This record gives sequence, C-alpha cells and structure tokens, in this order.
Amino acid sequence: QVQLVESGGGLVQPGGSLRLVCAASGSISGIVAMGWHRQAPEKQRELVATITKTGSTNYADSVKGRFTISIDNGKNTVSLQMNSLKPEDTAVYYCDAGVIDGSKFTNYWGQGTQVTVSS
Repeated sequence: QVQLVESGGGLVQPGGSLRLVCAASGSISGIVAMGWHRQAPEKQRELVATITKTGSTNYADSVKGRFTISIDNGKNTVSLQMNSLKPEDTAVYYCDAGVIDGSKFTNYWGQGTQVTVSS
C-alpha cells in the first residue's frame, strides 16, 4: 500500500504561479513513476504530467512550457511547478503513483487538491 498526500493548491490570479507537492509513504520501494492528473467540473480526468524515478518526463500539450514536474527520491515527493496559470487550468489536481510489487502493477491516487485560477 502507498499513501499519497497532496498540498499546495489554492486560488491564484491568471498569470500567477503555484507549486503542488505530493508526499508518498508506505511501500514506496516499488514506485516506478509518479504523476499529476486533473479533473475540471463536468470533464473527464486528464493527464497533466508524469515522471519516472529516473527522471524521464511527459507533459500534456496544454501545459508544456508552463508546468514542470520534478521528483525527489530521497524525500519521496513529486512536485508540480505551475507558471503562467490560466483559468482553464482550474481543476482538482490528483497525484498518482505507479507501483510494481513482483509481477503486479498498481496505481495509487491521492485525495486531490483544488486549484482555482480566477481574477
């Protein structure tokens, strides 16, 4: 079992910045990748960014050049630096972790943190 706790959400004006942090605990030795997804009202959850333990990253086209994902293996955290925020970035942001235990792969999710971009 892996537990994920997100922090750093809030209200920000368009053009502003926020930094989300996700702390992992539990059976963290099996984590192979972590990421962020988001879900806006009445929309499906979508991928924002992912990062492997070795640092390979992947971003949604809508956030490339504005968001940066990073991982701190020593602290078992993954962060999402969000710059030049737009109203359409408003959503609940969820951290997730992909864990391999033997031959079994499991994806764990955090509870989510609200990000609101509004003037």
